[in-house]
Formats: sequence, C-alpha cells, structure tokens
Amino acid sequence: MKTIFSVLFYLKRPKGYQTGPMPIYMRITIDSKRTEITTGRECEPSQWIPSAGRMKGTKETVKSLNNYLDTLRAKIDDAHSAMIKAGDDITAESLKCRFLGKEESPKMLIEIFKNHNQKFGKLVGKENSKGTLSRYKISLSHTQRFLKWRFNLSDIPVKKVDHQFITDYDFWLRSERNCGNNSAVKYMRNFKKIITICLDNGWIDRNPFLKYKGKTKRVHRVCLEQDDLNRIAEKNFSSARLEQIRDIFLFSCYTGLAYIDIKNLHREHLTNRYDGEIWIMTNRQKTDIPTRVPLLPQAIELIRKYEYHPKCANTGLLFPVPSNQKVNDYLKEIAELCKIKQPLTFHIARHTFATTITLANDVPIESVSVMLGHASIKTTQEYAKVLNLKLSRDMSALRSKIGS
Repeated sequence: MKTIFSVLFYLKRPKGYQTGPMPIYMRITIDSKRTEITTGRECEPSQWIPSAGRMKGTKETVKSLNNYLDTLRAKIDDAHSAMIKAGDDITAESLKCRFLGKEESPKMLIEIFKNHNQKFGKLVGKENSKGTLSRYKISLSHTQRFLKWRFNLSDIPVKKVDHQFITDYDFWLRSERNCGNNSAVKYMRNFKKIITICLDNGWIDRNPFLKYKGKTKRVHRVCLEQDDLNRIAEKNFSSARLEQIRDIFLFSCYTGLAYIDIKNLHREHLTNRYDGEIWIMTNRQKTDIPTRVPLLPQAIELIRKYEYHPKCANTGLLFPVPSNQKVNDYLKEIAELCKIKQPLTFHIARHTFATTITLANDVPIESVSVMLGHASIKTTQEYAKVLNLKLSRDMSALRSKIGS
C-alpha cells in the first residue's frame, strides 16, 4: 500500500530554554503519523533556516553540519526503500526502528484489550456503565480462549489479526462457545472496538473487519400465558425430580431471575426491606448489574418449601439446582405432561415474568427493567412489544367471535 512519507529537520526548544543553541531533531511523518529522532547536533536559532531545515552560512563548520544532515536523510531514505522492497508494513515508528537498527516491539492484542478495559473501568459511574464493562470483560475472556484454541497462544501481535482471524473467531463463538447469532455478533462488535483503537493509533493499517457481515436478527421472545403457567403450577408429578425442576422454573417465572442467578442464590441475598416485604438483592452474573426483586407470595412459598432440603440446609443455598442441561431436559418432560404446545426452556420463565406476570398486570416498565437487571430500558421494551402482539392477537380472536 502506498504511503505518504516526509522528513523534516527542525530545532526543538528545550524545557526552560532562554538563549543559546537548540538541539536539531529529525521528524519522520508517514500518513500523518509522526515520530522524531535527535540528530545529536545543535544550532543557534538565528543561524537556522526553518523552511530548508538547514544551517545558513558558508563556513566549513556549517557545511559539515549540513552534510551530516544530508547523510541522515539519505540513510532514512535507504531504510524506507528497503522496507518497501521487503513488503514490510511501514509506519513512522517501524521506520525509526529500522533506521536505528532496533527491533520494533510489536503491539500485542490481549495487552491492548486489557489496557482498554482498565481505562474503561475507571470511568464506570461517570461516562461508562458497569454492564458494558462486564460485556468487555467477557469479550476479553472469549478472545483469550479463542487464541488458545486456534493458535495455542496467550497473546498475538495485533498486526496478525486479518480477515481470516475475524471469520475464524466468529465461527468459534458460534460452534465452540455455542453462541446464538445475536450473541456472537455482539461479542464481535466488542472486539471491533479494540481493532478500531489499533487503527486509530496506527498500530495496524488494514481493517480486518472490512468484509465482515455479521448482523443481529430480530428475536421473537416466547413466554407462557397465564393458563399454561397455571397448568404447570397445579400439576401433581409422581417424580420428585420433575417437581423440583418445576418449582425452580416457577420461581424464575415469579422473580425474573435467570438460571445461573437462581443457582447462586443464598439466604444472604434475602432481605427484609422498609416496606416489610422480603426482597432478593443480588447482581446478575451475566452483567454484574444489581437486581432488586420484591418477592411475590408464590416465590416466598417456594423458598420455604426447600428450606430444609439437605443441599440447601448444609450450604445456605435457596434451591437445589442441577445442571442447566438437566433442567432443560426435565422441562421437556414437564411440557409434555402439562400439554404445553411450545418448546419449554428455562429462559422462557424470565420472559414470562417480564410479560405475563408484570407488564400484563400494569407494573411500570421502569420497575420491570430494574427487577430484570437490564442495563438499558430498551431491552425491557422488547418485552412490551411481545405483550402488544399478544393483545393484538387476542383482539383479532375477539373480533372473529363477535363477527360470527
């Protein structure tokens, strides 16, 4: 790729300078990025020609200094030509290192990512949110795991991040990490922010995301209607394991807590508030955003049911929660036994809390957003859209009945 290259000799004013000669510096500029090198020579300002970058006069000492500057210019030109011939990536810093005979220290991807997160974290509560910082931390962790999986390395020079790297990373997120399309695209956007920093600083000169076409897709959020929820709650199971999974699922329907957050719940997360009600006070593991949920009577009853369960009594946990895979396997059985038509997964419980339990019963969307631990109310508004679609379907059905 063609670069715009220039060299300038100039006098640099030292700190606290008053009178006397100034040091002569050589400035290298490539594509608007600059670096400088001291020449080891000095000149009185009155004897310097800024436009020419030379010392004025005809004395031998003047000729000697100007010849020395010409030699430096010739050497930097030779170094530049050699890098072009070798096909090297040419930046002001890399040319400076070549000229000085030094090996340029490569900018490392994970080091840059960690530095970004550290700076971002210092502005949490001022310009940045805790939830966004959490997403960057997760994205960093994914990037580290990908490097280990793909290259068996803990870090890599950022110049080695090319289009193939981007497509491989996207594939790894979808296959090895089992991310859905939207999750994969969001992690890639976080990673793209780091690449943009590298581009802006001149650490890379090609954008590896240029042909990346990842786009989020509109997600249809599924929830249980009240009749389905009642059938599950009122069903008598002959199997203790199915009853246990049903209860944990119902607790999520009544609180909006995700699977992992219920699994991590301890008695210390319960608190009696000023209103006399019992609340759950915790942070979502996914985003580390605080979640505050005043408990409904049904949720309190479920907590009391497992108070003396061996696993809960010995550990302080609120519920004996198996692995996510087992929970979802058992939910398939529960759906079949309760004649639930749609596929039943644990996350449907969280959607059900947002729509059927709260929004449908006139709980303000701002309150629902806090209880769900959403970083932005925009996320909660997606549930309101689901509720509006349901209302539209219900009214269509009513029109059909009245019309007939």
